[in-house]
Amino acid sequence: MPLNIKDLAVAVRGFGPGERIPDRHAADHGNAAPEVEITGVPAGTAELALIVHDPDAPLPHGFTHWVVYGIDPAAPAVAVPGPAGTGRQGPNSLGDKAYSGPQPPPGHGIHHYYFWVYALDTPVAGEPSREEFLNAYGDRVIEQNRLVGTYSA
Repeated sequence: MPLNIKDLAVAVRGFGPGERIPDRHAADHGNAAPEVEITGVPAGTAELALIVHDPDAPLPHGFTHWVVYGIDPAAPAVAVPGPAGTGRQGPNSLGDKAYSGPQPPPGHGIHHYYFWVYALDTPVAGEPSREEFLNAYGDRVIEQNRLVGTYSA
């Protein structure tokens, strides 16, 4: 299936591309999950997935902050997943099925937080980790896009 990257868009309320993520979303300052808006969902999308990842974390695979599957393609925004049909959470790098806000090591400089959105042609089974998802569903992506925010301690 050819990859289309022209229509799907992701925005996060409170900051724009390349901007600093507000403190209220950081682990040490409230850890409030940001509201993510998804638009331009392509036809044929069975569900959406959201992964927030920090490749600058000093770990071999970076640090995954949030994993959400089963997002309704008709939903305009993803806040905190729950019974309203906004998705189900998979494990972050701490092993928790929850949002974990930015918390780079002091003095480690600016980290980049990628808010990846994937439009999939099939539902995701279970609650895979980021790596498991990419391995199992990489060829099921109709379209993907991302927004990058920054944060430093």
